[in-house]
Amino acid sequence: MEKLIKEVRLLKLYSLALTCMFIVFIFMSFRRDSDKTKFQEIDVERINVVEKDGTLKLVISNAERQHPGMTEGKEVPKRERSPGMIFFNGDGDECGGLVYEANKKEAGMVFSVDQYRNDQIMQLQYSQNTAGADKQRTYGLRLWDRPDEWTVTRLSRVVDSLEALKDKAVMKQEIGRMRKDGKLGAERLFVGKTPAGEVGLFIRDEKGTTRIKIFVDKEGKTHFYTYDDTGKLEN
Repeated sequence: MEKLIKEVRLLKLYSLALTCMFIVFIFMSFRRDSDKTKFQEIDVERINVVEKDGTLKLVISNAERQHPGMTEGKEVPKRERSPGMIFFNGDGDECGGLVYEANKKEAGMVFSVDQYRNDQIMQLQYSQNTAGADKQRTYGLRLWDRPDEWTVTRLSRVVDSLEALKDKAVMKQEIGRMRKDGKLGAERLFVGKTPAGEVGLFIRDEKGTTRIKIFVDKEGKTHFYTYDDTGKLEN
């Protein structure tokens, strides 16, 4: 009888131990699934959002610690950038962002969408000169076309080579030729308000030549102009 009582006690202890282990296991499982920390308020200079493998996807930063940018998997040289958010694609390249700044002289905010391995192709932007009597303000949507073969990296190498020549005349001539050949891309559309106070639609062709203007000027007068492929006014 005493042996039986001991076995029953051991069985109870074993059952209790298994029950406790099971409860701990369930608790830890739920803890892993909801492994997050809640903050009511946090002060931070920079936040990096990454995938599990460490791939950078988003940077939220002040101006001093802002990411300089990435192109073709390589970080570009450190440069001055505004505070805001910078987005990165699956290849690690910068692919757009939201930046802003303001002071007593100027103010602005820009949301950009970049072409793959290239510069911006769409921007929602606002900027103004806040100093002096002639305060200019512009805002609206801009679209660009950019060639796939002339990436940011390739253009940077060409510009660096031209700067190494230390000849401003040659630099201006070559940049002008590249722009004429469409290697720098071309602005195709602007919808919004210009610095001259015109509010409307402005369309350019693939070479960047103005073809259509539909706007209301700052005096309240309406205008509708079309241009030929050389930029000459047709009506």
